[in-house]
Amino acid sequence: MPFPFLKQLLHARLPVRVTHPEDIRCVSVLLATGLIDAEIQALESTVRYASAHAATVVRITPAGLAELAGMADARIREGGTG
Repeated sequence: MPFPFLKQLLHARLPVRVTHPEDIRCVSVLLATGLIDAEIQALESTVRYASAHAATVVRITPAGLAELAGMADARIREGGTG
């Protein structure tokens, strides 16, 4: 799971547009798991599948916020800092 990216989104001013391929993959996974709401724009293509070239993260969902809270709680229990 791309949890570091989700944590970055927590501190970002949304909506956020991303264009780096690794970030787009993170958006895709987080969107598929219901942790964020986002739009992924694909290149127009005549082939069956076109790679995404940009994504816009609209919000972190309640499930995403709960996941972040759980991560912070786990770090505190392990003796780390949030």
